[in-house]
Amino acid sequence: MAGIFRAVPIVVARRSKHAAMATAGLALAALSACNTGSVLSLEPAVDVGSQTAAVPQYAGMQKLVPSNPYMTQAAYPRMDEPMSEPEQMPASETDCRQQLKRLDVAFTDLAPIHEGQCGIDYPVKVSAIGNIQMKPAATLTCDMAATFAGWTRNELVPSARWRYFSGVKTIHQGSSYSCRRIAGEGVLSEHGKGNALDVMSIELNNGDDIDVRKPGLFAFRTRGFLNNVRADGCQYFTTVLGPGYNYDHRNHFHFDIKNRKNGYRACR
Repeated sequence: MAGIFRAVPIVVARRSKHAAMATAGLALAALSACNTGSVLSLEPAVDVGSQTAAVPQYAGMQKLVPSNPYMTQAAYPRMDEPMSEPEQMPASETDCRQQLKRLDVAFTDLAPIHEGQCGIDYPVKVSAIGNIQMKPAATLTCDMAATFAGWTRNELVPSARWRYFSGVKTIHQGSSYSCRRIAGEGVLSEHGKGNALDVMSIELNNGDDIDVRKPGLFAFRTRGFLNNVRADGCQYFTTVLGPGYNYDHRNHFHFDIKNRKNGYRACR
């Protein structure tokens, strides 16, 4: 009888061992069904299936950071692009840039701008004329930049020294290149060609900030200075429009170099 009772634990133990081995086998089989690698080796599994159609394909840097909404196909945010080195300029553009250097203009060459009817083939971004800051920096054709720089150095600065006994610190501009049409006319604005600049105020070294808005009745010095700005500008630009011309120009001077027949100039 004692022998019979001793045999029972041995049978139970053998059954438990077989059950454990069966369980382990099932676990290995299940794992191998979810993995393309070998469960008996150290090699990692790789997904050999096709990519989901809803997931976009990426290239270059964007493949590394596809979730960044500000990354473009070129892998950088869209902004003013400097001109590429291989770009070959016409001789007239090269000569114009030499003139900018002689006028001590701080500028950067930008990549061509093309927006429908608007654009500039060889734009420059002007940040300063000598010690005079341009805020914000103005995107213009080289011809417009050179014309404005010549007027600034030869007319604006001497007029400020004569009227205010001070040099010019900053020119605050409200619009340079901008793809738009002339209000009420449907004609492409010179701003859309990079040939125009709007001046809102002129800040002097002595702290005065001369607003272009029409001065008060007894503001004799400011009135004289702004009259000089308008009159002298007509010797350089083909268009000078300011306060008193119409409501749209009540708070700025508009300068441009529009090419007109018979050399006609609009100074109002």
